[in-house]
Amino acid sequence: MKKLFSIFTFGLTALSALAGITWEQIEPGVWRTNAGTPEEYNLLSVAGCAPLSEGFSRLPETTLPAFADSIKWEIVDGKTYIRIPLDRDEQLYGFGLNFQTVHQRGKILNLHVDHYGGKDTGRTHAPVPFYVSSNGYGVFINSARYLTVYAGSGARKDSPDAPEAKDRNLDKTWTANPYSDAVSILVPAEGAEIYVIGGPTAMDAIRRYNLLCGGGTLPPRWGLGFTQRTQKLYDAETVIAEADDFEKNGFPLDFIGLEPGWQSRAYPCTLEWDSTRYPDPVSFISEMDKRNVRINLWTNPYISPDSKIYDEIYPHTGSHTVWCGIVPDFATASARKIWKDKLQKEHLDIGVSGFKIDEIDGYDRYLWPDVATFPSGVAAEQMRQTYGLWVQRTTNDLFHAMNKRTFGLVRGSNGGGSSFPYVIYNDYYSHKDFITALINSGFSGVLWTPEVRNSTTPEEWLRRFQSVVFSPMAMINAWASGTKPWSFPEVSDRIREYAMLRMQMMPYWYSEFARYHFDGIPPFRAMNLEPGFTASAINELKEASLNDNPYLEAVTKEIKDQYMAGEYLLVAPMFVGETSRKVILPAGDWYDFYTGEYAGNGETIEVTPGLDRIPVYVKDGAIIPMTSPRLHAPKAGEKFDLEIRHYGKSDGSYRLYDDDGETFGYENGDYSWRDIKVTRAKNGKLQGSISKAVKGKPDNIGKVSWKFMTQN
Repeated sequence: MKKLFSIFTFGLTALSALAGITWEQIEPGVWRTNAGTPEEYNLLSVAGCAPLSEGFSRLPETTLPAFADSIKWEIVDGKTYIRIPLDRDEQLYGFGLNFQTVHQRGKILNLHVDHYGGKDTGRTHAPVPFYVSSNGYGVFINSARYLTVYAGSGARKDSPDAPEAKDRNLDKTWTANPYSDAVSILVPAEGAEIYVIGGPTAMDAIRRYNLLCGGGTLPPRWGLGFTQRTQKLYDAETVIAEADDFEKNGFPLDFIGLEPGWQSRAYPCTLEWDSTRYPDPVSFISEMDKRNVRINLWTNPYISPDSKIYDEIYPHTGSHTVWCGIVPDFATASARKIWKDKLQKEHLDIGVSGFKIDEIDGYDRYLWPDVATFPSGVAAEQMRQTYGLWVQRTTNDLFHAMNKRTFGLVRGSNGGGSSFPYVIYNDYYSHKDFITALINSGFSGVLWTPEVRNSTTPEEWLRRFQSVVFSPMAMINAWASGTKPWSFPEVSDRIREYAMLRMQMMPYWYSEFARYHFDGIPPFRAMNLEPGFTASAINELKEASLNDNPYLEAVTKEIKDQYMAGEYLLVAPMFVGETSRKVILPAGDWYDFYTGEYAGNGETIEVTPGLDRIPVYVKDGAIIPMTSPRLHAPKAGEKFDLEIRHYGKSDGSYRLYDDDGETFGYENGDYSWRDIKVTRAKNGKLQGSISKAVKGKPDNIGKVSWKFMTQN
């Protein structure tokens, strides 16, 4: 019978191939088809996201890419093989949160939620099965399985563009990695949904993917301020004293993260306050609120036998434990309700602002094994791939029901999670690789923080801190080291300057995250998504012919140490031991962020900024809205002044976003965009204007001043 079934399945596959693929357009520029019989349990169903349809109207029109009808799939031995054509000159980006590589063509990846192990193998915190091409399209495989991706490796004998056999003995162009004209994906299930996402540019495809997943997250204003995570055994008095030290030393602080010691038991967790360190959590949070500092709680979801919900949730947990804690089956509504009720009653109801949800990624040696079973019937593999989505979704639902936005940290995510208010982090600690991860996050609908934990020298401390200021979450994670912004007195003034710069730039950061939400534009992203940027000028394999072997492009020089931050800023971090670095400027005039001086146009420049500066450059005509230095983000309804900076000699425009900064009122239209313009008057001088607030819409802008950074 098994043999007959295999033959029958293969026959169906052959018939499907002969009949061709039928594509359904589900949003403008987004098409879907089924390969085989897709499983109902998938990434998008777990994320529970609905497309932000309105955002698609602001994207250019596009048609189904021509290659879509050439996609092939077949079912073999219960597995789905998908083959997607590639042109010779294409480069691929994405496939989740990679830390060391930006170019993905030629890679073999096993997309598997896991703690990052130091190599880009596909086992990572967010192995999102979405990629974009330099040809201006994207592909998303909506499956919650461990996918194996051959991203332009492996050549079929019947390929229409097969590589030429060469003689290794005499032909110097012979290579062990012959050219491949397809992306091949193995799905260990009898079907999967395939999405093809149009452009016409790679950025357009990324935007459509994010909008498909509900739009990017819009954090509360305070989430874009500064955060400090305290040592694991701090008590209430110590945390309050630390907040007071921030105030006394003039360092901004919007939320403090409490690490495992706030709980009575951790690894596994009770989810209950420790009565010795936090005897009165309600009063503690009230005291912190008086200081304008919110509380974020570390936890993992594995329930300790000492927890009061242990017996109640036990029947709704998996067969295996993690650190002897039971694992809630969040694919069941019953487990989610028990967990949510616990968090609501003991945390949210007393004013906790968010969570850091740890240890949902791996390693294999302590997470549940793939032989585990769950009451829902969801396979352990699928649970591994989606557990990060479940914890984000359930906690976000809690805050949404209270009409309060949150912004937290999570250790694992996957496709469909773009709208969740969480930033990924890990225990790895390479500054350079952290920047590469920040660049790659923009391809996959996730956020990443290059957090600061500790340093061996003042130079390292400052260089890391400068980077984190230009990232989604400005954070010191001192759970182990106990470091403070002023831990290195030699550079504490410079640290304070950059911490204040983060706060001054809040109007810009907030507007950029609004663009992420409404338009799907990632706030931090790779240079190749910037118009006018060409990296081919620094191709290092000068003797290689990409016409003969395009795969070699995957091992040429990648741009993984500079990135775009929002619409106008190019950030080029400095690392320990560096006194100078090269910066590649896209076409068009660029200017120094700090001085407004001309930097270059479409060229590679060598800069020596000194320890005081992280190199940042601004497009000609750029408008950067800033506010005055402050220790805390503006509260709902609090007005703040604007200093609007203009760079270069060209006219400029910018849309400034405004809402109450804390609730979900924006989902019902309770927000406004203010148009900022700079034009040249008849006398030759630049002049600025900002549109009036729309009546009945949020208006938090106070006095407005202008600063023209470039001498004209």
